[in-house]
Amino acid sequence: MTRPINLKTRRLLLRPFELSDVREVYEYAQDPDWSHFLPLPNPYTYRDAEEFVASSFASDWNTNPHFAISLSGTVIGSINIRLDLRNSAAEIGYAIGRAHWGRGITLEAGRAAVDWAFREYNLARICAKADLENGQSWRVMEKLGMQREGITRSSGPSEHAPNIREDTVTYSILRDEWEQDNVGEPYQRQANSDSSE
Repeated sequence: MTRPINLKTRRLLLRPFELSDVREVYEYAQDPDWSHFLPLPNPYTYRDAEEFVASSFASDWNTNPHFAISLSGTVIGSINIRLDLRNSAAEIGYAIGRAHWGRGITLEAGRAAVDWAFREYNLARICAKADLENGQSWRVMEKLGMQREGITRSSGPSEHAPNIREDTVTYSILRDEWEQDNVGEPYQRQANSDSSE
């Protein structure tokens, strides 16, 4: 059974969400430019941030580990891994506040999460998906070493945008591809009880 863990990278701490994170989640998530490609309510309210953080507590780390991305003690985004252990596969999803775009933060968090997921769950494959027009997101996937698999046209609507269908691009990386290009853990493991930076 996998327990929540903290992953410390050069600049970041990936850790489970805490109740005190609601304000910081709200601060970055209320930006409509940030949430343009995400299936989120618009406008994003403080209550939405509370529900998001609360849902992370209900998240089972054996099926859907969910990390807060913390920079200098401030939560600036999140990264989650939806596991399909029966098929030794997972899908990773990530988002960081717009103020931190273009600084390699998503890539740094992604490297730690992908490496940890391959090791922790003995996965064969990890994929990621993004709106076809979200070039920033799929460029992160490419920098993670993922290969483009294809485009799903008119991908299904979300609960928050039931009348909108978008084209989605899927990327993936296999375990042996990851291990060939990534030697050593790009993070330090920390017990969950210590979330200090």
